[in-house]
Amino acid sequence: MNDTQMSMKSEILDLIKKYCDTYHNKEKPFKEGERIPYASRVYDHEEMVNLVDSALEFWLTSGRYTDEFEKKLAEYLQVKYCSLVNSGSSANLNAFMALTSQLLGDRAIRRGDEVITVAAGFPTTVAPIIQYGAIPVFVDVTIPQYNIDTSKLEDALSEKTKAVMIAHTLGNPFDLTAVKEFCDKHNLWLVEDNCDALGSKYTIDGTEKFTGTIGDIGTSSFYPPHHMTMGEGGAVYTNNPLLHKIIRSFRDWGRDCVCPSGMDNLCKHRFDRQYGELPLGYDHKYVYSHFGYNLKATDMQAAIGVAQLKKFPYFVERRRENFERLLNGLQEVSDKLILPVPCENSNPSWFGFLLTCKNGVCRNKVVQYIEEHGVQTRMLFAGNLIKHPCFDEMRKSGNGYRVVGKLENTDRIMKDTFWVGVYPGMSDGKIDYMVKVIGKSIK
Repeated sequence: MNDTQMSMKSEILDLIKKYCDTYHNKEKPFKEGERIPYASRVYDHEEMVNLVDSALEFWLTSGRYTDEFEKKLAEYLQVKYCSLVNSGSSANLNAFMALTSQLLGDRAIRRGDEVITVAAGFPTTVAPIIQYGAIPVFVDVTIPQYNIDTSKLEDALSEKTKAVMIAHTLGNPFDLTAVKEFCDKHNLWLVEDNCDALGSKYTIDGTEKFTGTIGDIGTSSFYPPHHMTMGEGGAVYTNNPLLHKIIRSFRDWGRDCVCPSGMDNLCKHRFDRQYGELPLGYDHKYVYSHFGYNLKATDMQAAIGVAQLKKFPYFVERRRENFERLLNGLQEVSDKLILPVPCENSNPSWFGFLLTCKNGVCRNKVVQYIEEHGVQTRMLFAGNLIKHPCFDEMRKSGNGYRVVGKLENTDRIMKDTFWVGVYPGMSDGKIDYMVKVIGKSIK
């Protein structure tokens, strides 16, 4: 880049900074009754400058910002390997499909094998299992933790079980000690869907670790409501070098080559090897070891993520503060609403504040009142996933999934549970107003 280009680029980026500071993030003092969303983006001129900087390069696909983001997220989480993808749903797809690789030998998941999970959650934790042809085995959850009931794990086990794939619900870690012991005992893979829990910590064997890094693979989402945003985006991370190689292959069309986009022959063996039944010397960049996808994110998304990562420790702390303020404020209605409880040995990075109506309290009436007074609410995603239309055919045929016992708490969550936000852009005034509105909805 010559001096003229550098000068022009600097001028453009200075203008972008000024534009953002002038026209974005000009939040007015909160007035009671104004809309409070359950989540929103929190950003400043750094994200916008990075975005335009990347656009001016016009590389578009994964590039230097992607490399920087993967490196810095891995450093933050204290894991060896991180792969950026285009969404949290793609991250779950990528993580699950990695476990079907023939490179894993007898431990590879095959069609008809079983994966233990829960129905009280988001569908894309389960969708890859079904779409591949494996069998999800649904276990009930506990209230008020809203995570898998670990006392049911042994009942869920069969000779076909190969993995456990579950999420940390709204930032609250599931009982990783019990789940990890179960997986280790039976030689099962553990996938932590960490999309709602980035920044949560759990103490296991005397060491505090980030959720998503204790199992074999962790996943994250960077959709706008989540803990940090790229607009769209996700990540898959692991400490296992073989799993990392497989994850990259499935993410990058299923190819065998590990050269990044735009780079050739890093291994110096591009044209001198023989693969499968291909002729000797067939171009390694076009050798495919898996039936993969293109799940990469753009460098513009990664550029936003690099700026968001700088703010991320503050985001986590603010979420915890907002959660505690809600928890303290809502104690007066704890006789009518079940308040959330963190998992033992955990320090959650809360995504939301879950509430379950006790007997005699109608969720629909409570939610309608809260919404009418400007506070946005959400259900716990699917509630009970197997009650949804996407399960109609399987439910009628009785094939394609298995249920352990009765999903009593899952059904209760479907009928009685909702949540409100704790995102870091919320002021104390907004939190206090939410406490007042929720309290009045009960009265």
